[in-house]
Amino acid sequence: MARILVVEDEPTIAMGLQDDLQIEGHAVDVVSDGATAEAKALEGRHDLILLDVMLPRKDGFSVCRALRMAGLRTPIVLLTAKGQEVDKVLGLELGGDDYSPKPFSPRELVARIKAVLRRAEEPPLPTQVYRCGDLTLDFGRFEATRKDKKIELTALEFKLLRAFLAHRGQVVTHNQLIAEVWGKDVFLTDRVIYTHVNNLRQKIEVNAGKPQLLVSVRGVGYRFDG
Repeated sequence: MARILVVEDEPTIAMGLQDDLQIEGHAVDVVSDGATAEAKALEGRHDLILLDVMLPRKDGFSVCRALRMAGLRTPIVLLTAKGQEVDKVLGLELGGDDYSPKPFSPRELVARIKAVLRRAEEPPLPTQVYRCGDLTLDFGRFEATRKDKKIELTALEFKLLRAFLAHRGQVVTHNQLIAEVWGKDVFLTDRVIYTHVNNLRQKIEVNAGKPQLLVSVRGVGYRFDG
């Protein structure tokens, strides 16, 4: 059972989400505006945040950005009615772990939530600490540093690194990456994968424009050369 924070200002939708998640055995807290959601999330009592984008007082994108800047690693699933890829990509760039467009299928949304929770519970690599030059990745503590300066990585970014390190020096295809990081029952576009990988590069590469650790293999996938 997980404790889930539902952030939704439409009472009918919020009630439906609460019922569906409680039927699955989860404990559910519901709030209806972004400012309250941010305060509740920062208490750190939730295992997942289901966050609508269009909210009063503070929109979901702003809430997501603020939570990640505060260091909160709780998985965030964004609900967006806009339906445009640019909005979905923006949400992921701001630190969202997944998204579900409105109107959504309750069954599909529950499956997405299960997949995100499952990824968050995966054990770390047998080797807890990995070092490459001045970059140190501690999977046991979920901490990353370069020259002893902390790098803020999301839980999903640690999972990406775990997948790349498991195939160090080998090409990891997009389908492999989806299966190992998001789960076999999840469909993602190449653009979404690129967004997450690019975000990771911005944090771990000395020069993200000329990556030396996480290299693209055109038309195939990525290779971790660290």
